[in-house]
Amino acid sequence: MIKKILILSLVMTFLGISKTWAQQSKEDGDVLQEQPMSKQLLPYNNPMDIDTTEIDLPVTRDFKTVELDNIQKEILHRIADIYRIHVLALDAQVNNDPLSAENYINKALESIQKLMDDYPEIQNKSRFTELYRTVMTEYREFYGIDEPTDKVKGDIFAIRDEIFSEDDDLNVSNYNLPSNITTTKTDVPLIRNRQVNRHLIYMAMKHPDIMEQWLKRSEKYFPMMRKIFDEVGVPEELIHMAMIESGLVPYARSRAAAVGMWQFIRATGSMYGLEVNWWIDERRDPEKATRAAARHLKDLYNIWGDWHLVMAKYNVSSWRLKRAIRLGGGEKNYWSAYPYLPRETRGYVPSFIATTIISMHPEAFGFKKDYGIQPYRYDVAKVAGLMPLDKLAQAAGISTKKLKELNPELLRWATPPGSEYPLKIPKGDKQQFIAAYEKIPKDKRSNNLAIHVVKRGETLGGIAHRFGTSVRGLFEANKNLSSMIYPGQKIVVPLPSGGNTDIAAHRPSKQPRAHVSSRRSRSKPKAPANSAKLSYTVKSGDTIGHIAEWYDTEAWRIRSWNGIGNLIHVGQHLTVYVPKSKVSYYSQINKLAFSEKQQIEKEQRQGKKVTLQRFASNDDSKTLTYTVRRNDTLIDIANSFNVSVGAIKRINNLNGSRIYVGQKLTIKAPE
Repeated sequence: MIKKILILSLVMTFLGISKTWAQQSKEDGDVLQEQPMSKQLLPYNNPMDIDTTEIDLPVTRDFKTVELDNIQKEILHRIADIYRIHVLALDAQVNNDPLSAENYINKALESIQKLMDDYPEIQNKSRFTELYRTVMTEYREFYGIDEPTDKVKGDIFAIRDEIFSEDDDLNVSNYNLPSNITTTKTDVPLIRNRQVNRHLIYMAMKHPDIMEQWLKRSEKYFPMMRKIFDEVGVPEELIHMAMIESGLVPYARSRAAAVGMWQFIRATGSMYGLEVNWWIDERRDPEKATRAAARHLKDLYNIWGDWHLVMAKYNVSSWRLKRAIRLGGGEKNYWSAYPYLPRETRGYVPSFIATTIISMHPEAFGFKKDYGIQPYRYDVAKVAGLMPLDKLAQAAGISTKKLKELNPELLRWATPPGSEYPLKIPKGDKQQFIAAYEKIPKDKRSNNLAIHVVKRGETLGGIAHRFGTSVRGLFEANKNLSSMIYPGQKIVVPLPSGGNTDIAAHRPSKQPRAHVSSRRSRSKPKAPANSAKLSYTVKSGDTIGHIAEWYDTEAWRIRSWNGIGNLIHVGQHLTVYVPKSKVSYYSQINKLAFSEKQQIEKEQRQGKKVTLQRFASNDDSKTLTYTVRRNDTLIDIANSFNVSVGAIKRINNLNGSRIYVGQKLTIKAPE
């Protein structure tokens, strides 16, 4: 009722005003008349007719061509090569060739990892970030992976940027650092300066919770680390590097795929004997990784001769460190090179010094001297391969989680297949475990093969990734398998092997056993199966890494075959082992110039199989006969001879893309 009264009042008021206005207008004699208006057009100028000389254009910068140095050119070449491999992967999928697609996708990933291994600082560059995103997107798409594969693990990475930040938010003068600290003489100089004081303030006063967590973990792992560093002959204070690297977390993983307490990339870990396969990752084993780290640090000191520079090299590539030293005046001194190093490397050594000082004098900075954490100890029991971890945990009387904590190198649900595995169990429980282990029924063990029933939406790539095998492995295990699969189809899935190395309990499994007897009694490493021995003479500019690439092997193998470290000299003869089927090809490497060998390596990174043409025989001037070898695909052969897949199919009367080892293919040379 009230609303109706209000509305009526408003209407009456409006009518009254309108009547008053109308009367006033009539009295004034105003008469409203309609008048025609001329057309008015908005101003418009044809942009093609504008005199640009009258427009104030922004001043353009005079860009000068930047001359790239050899390292920058090498990086750009390798990025371009990886993009080419990526395109080949896409072409293979267009041609419905999943085997070749898988080969190129994994080759692109391996090339990216090798690029990060050689130049760690590149991962922060936008050009590399875009390349990484592109290749990883295709990898996840091919294998049906939803979660990010580069996910970091470990609390250290959440604070690392802040630790290495150079912002002046920490005013040293606002904090009172202990002044009565008397540090005993150490092999690694523990210098006190503004940079170190800043890190002391951060760790002890701004975030003491972080430092306290590291101190607790150090009580568990440092006794073992000190013993190993003493055995190798490395300053024991360097064990504090593991705090900066990983926060003393065995399973830590960075975005660059560096893993473990010492953050080894796969290539460096392999160089020092750490086994990595689908089943285990020895970089995650605290004791094995520490042994590898001690040897690595000792090798670096033999090269750089300064422990601060050794730590910088642990964090950055050699060429970047050499450049910083050169810009700093040429003296091999970390603090002279300091202004010219990447931000993270500038923060690395001061952070190490600060952490070491606090660890040596915890009570002076408000921490406890002893947190009562038990040191790292265990017993070892040999168990069979493919033993489920839950059954082993029951036999040990602990949870599966606890068993994995004792054996952080184990990645799957069971021990790796093959020979016996040295399982770590709680100290003092070995006899009880063995008695319970022997009662585990044989049928409770896993098998080398699995039968998978295809579900809607699955792909061969996704199935292969789930079981740790490859698309090629699926084709080899299923004779009539095609690239098109359907729901309900049963596929035999071979589980990946556990590697060719017997797993050791206390040392890197691929590291040769130490010998304390005379040099004559040292046994030489065994030659790989089906291999031939060749000799290579070291030339100027060669490195073990180069030689390993040229012979398609790993640097650690060359070191092992020759009983050497990282240092080689011109004229030195090195033994290398190559597949017997390719001796004729690899025997030519020693005769080639450095540039020729690098060109071959470049072509290999582009996805070309450079050995194919060398194994082909001439039938006449226009055709070649090629014998198919293991892992060959039609698209690989076509790319190597610069012909199309269709041309090979037509001349050889092939209906599909399936070829077999030993098959003779006629290749018509392009006109």
